[in-house]
Amino acid sequence: MTEQKKIREPLFRLVKRTNQSAWLPWVVRIVTVLSSFVLIGILTWIAYGVNPLNVYGYMLTGAFGTKFKIMRLLRDLAILLLFALAVTPAFKMKFWNIGAEGQVLMGAFCCMVCIFYLGGKIPNGLLLLVSLIAALLGGAIWAVIPALFKAKWNTNETLFTLMMNYVAIQIILYAIKIWAPSGTGILTPSDFGHLPKIGGDNFWFSIIVALVMTALMFTYLRYTKHGYEITVVGESENTARYIGINVKKVIIRTLIVSGIICGITGFLLVAGINHTVSSTTAGGRGFTAILVSWLAKFNPIGMIFTSLLVVFLSKGMDEVMTMNGVTNSFFSQVVTGVAFLMIIGCEFFINYKIIFRSRSEKSAVAPVQEAGAAEGSDETPALADTTPPEEAPQTPAEDVAASDDAAKEE
Repeated sequence: MTEQKKIREPLFRLVKRTNQSAWLPWVVRIVTVLSSFVLIGILTWIAYGVNPLNVYGYMLTGAFGTKFKIMRLLRDLAILLLFALAVTPAFKMKFWNIGAEGQVLMGAFCCMVCIFYLGGKIPNGLLLLVSLIAALLGGAIWAVIPALFKAKWNTNETLFTLMMNYVAIQIILYAIKIWAPSGTGILTPSDFGHLPKIGGDNFWFSIIVALVMTALMFTYLRYTKHGYEITVVGESENTARYIGINVKKVIIRTLIVSGIICGITGFLLVAGINHTVSSTTAGGRGFTAILVSWLAKFNPIGMIFTSLLVVFLSKGMDEVMTMNGVTNSFFSQVVTGVAFLMIIGCEFFINYKIIFRSRSEKSAVAPVQEAGAAEGSDETPALADTTPPEEAPQTPAEDVAASDDAAKEE
């Protein structure tokens, strides 16, 4: 006896896209970015009653309205790009370095220590060189500590590097409390250790360094043996070991590279831009850099455009808030976050597609055997076959033997 059991298909299922055109993902990304700007205009219109067209005008003015605003945008783009370049080698290796914030802070702190104690005592050129070396060491040491623990004891690098950020902040706060007991929370701008101005502006030095580091990082990841090893370790550590790559060495070396770039960034913030240091010197850009690097698929050239998008949205929304008399940046941060969520979400639809169940699709049916006796059925089980078996035919050899016996009896 059989019973028919229905197996229903799910309402929808996810299927990974295959054999899609190379241009399609970029079309999806561009459409998503444009849609995010449309959403920004709608949300601002709902919240403050501002015409969406005026919103876009304010954003363009805030980013490119004057020469100073353009230079400020390029400066912020350069610093954010350096943050992103710092985390990219580790992320490409699947080492989730969340500690760029602390590594830059330690680089800036070591630079400021040199300026604080050596400023005015040695020539400015030598002071800059010593400060740069100290910043590189500070950033590299702060990055290599979690790398050593990861290589030796396989610790969780995400939590380790995140906690290192807070340790760096507390070290800086303690030092500032000793150096600046007035309670301002920052060191007053130093008169020593300033990078030379280019074209009468101190922003150009950071911009040039960021462009040079971008070209170097692109070459390093794409065309060097170290870049190849980073890629292999990121894809599979077992495969890397099988082909003879020292995984522990690659992890430590890669984090040293990340720390050095963070040290350069801290040096530029102290010697080239702010000329001071505080617990907020990094400004949260270490976390934003993760988004920048990921959206660019860890491509240093692509990070220029993703950094520009992030900085443009930030400066543009700040201008929108200023023009509407809003003194806090809460709304601009929320709207910018929503736009980035849309941009991140589009990556899901680039890699997967949703297939819904068709109405005309019939449910699959699978027969299930059930024994009547096991289920307590009243049906009488079939009787065994008692028919006697037929006599088996004799072989030719048996026929000859039977005829010989008959002849002897006669």
